[in-house]
Amino acid sequence: MSALVTGSRAGTAARWGLLAVGSIVMVLPFLYMLSTSFKEQTFVLTIPPQFIPQPATLQNYRDAWGTQGFPRYFLNSLVVTVLSTAGSLLISSMMAYAFARFRFRGREVLFRVLLIGLMVPTMMLIIPQFLLAKYLGLLDSMAGLVVFYIAGSLSLNTFLLRGFFAEIPAELEQAMEMDGAGPVRRFFQLILPLSRPALATATIFSFLANWDEFAWALTIITTPEKNTLPVAINLFHGQNSTLWGLVFAASVIAIIPVIVIFLAFQRHFVQGLTSGAVKG
Repeated sequence: MSALVTGSRAGTAARWGLLAVGSIVMVLPFLYMLSTSFKEQTFVLTIPPQFIPQPATLQNYRDAWGTQGFPRYFLNSLVVTVLSTAGSLLISSMMAYAFARFRFRGREVLFRVLLIGLMVPTMMLIIPQFLLAKYLGLLDSMAGLVVFYIAGSLSLNTFLLRGFFAEIPAELEQAMEMDGAGPVRRFFQLILPLSRPALATATIFSFLANWDEFAWALTIITTPEKNTLPVAINLFHGQNSTLWGLVFAASVIAIIPVIVIFLAFQRHFVQGLTSGAVKG
């Protein structure tokens, strides 16, 4: 018995040790970025690296936010991301509801065709998307970002939400239907309120993907005033040298909305991952 207890404790200690090492590996780059954002340029590349800046300075943050156009870039990213996330959630939730509740010819075929979008690398779609955006007159516009960001996230969000909607007891809808509620009313008054964990999960994934997107924004936006934050931060890199303290300070500012969104939806996010949001 004692040998079993000892082995169990050793296994638990090994698991905790692996989790600790993995956590350190994941957190260390963020801590280094945060530390460097408070350093003067002279101390950025010192060896060994200093995780506690000596001396610490806020000048990098003042310079980053005071850079001409930076608040505009931040606002551009915020508007595009919020519109894209809201549009994607609305459309994908309706699609997921149709796939989960309605029976129609070709339902499974259409759903599998939709899932092909999860298998195609984003960079392979840059040229077709560019040609389509040119045909639709969406080049160099915020609408061109919003439309294609929504389209790019529909597959994943529909997949997540369909599994969760299918787990909701059909008897609840039948009771509402007996009271005269149609599909639209059942969707907005029953399905969506009961699906907050799945919606939170989709919100976090969509917001993060849209906020951090770089390649498509760099491809279609040519007017500097319309740049999004990732493109603007890339412009901080000089031709001969890079002010890493300034770049990291701008990066820290850029991740604040992501942290806020995750903290706001964290409880629902964990519940969504563990209660059916990824069941297909």
